[in-house]
Amino acid sequence: MATKEQIQADLKEALRNRDTVRRDALRLLITAIKNAEIEKGGELDEPELNALLQKQAKQRRDSIADFERAGRADLVAGERAELEVIESYLPRQMDEADIRRAARDQIAAVGASGPADIGKVMGPLMSQLRGRADGATVQRIVRELLTQAGSESRPG
Repeated sequence: MATKEQIQADLKEALRNRDTVRRDALRLLITAIKNAEIEKGGELDEPELNALLQKQAKQRRDSIADFERAGRADLVAGERAELEVIESYLPRQMDEADIRRAARDQIAAVGASGPADIGKVMGPLMSQLRGRADGATVQRIVRELLTQAGSESRPG
């Protein structure tokens, strides 16, 4: 699990090793952490730090997609390198099969029967998966499962 102290220690190591890509990515992370701590008025706890890391990773993924659409391979490479550094501090992400299993369990637990029930499923499921699964992926899978459930329950 990532800690602010670990990130700062890794920055010192990157400086010693003259690893400019890692150094720059870690400096950006430390700045984001400090800004979040100022906004909060205190230290970030582990879930808050993980949420911040997730947000930073999402920003890089969005930038990569934007730069790819614009044909800016030079900028894509830099964003991918930063994303790789950020992801090294995140908990292991669940694969789609694990997300699908958790979504099915949650759908059964709340008795959801169609796409209109997505809100009943997403809230509890995201609190269960927070930090371990991308929200957009979870929503896509839940919507897919609920659409299947809704079409199966309709008389044909």
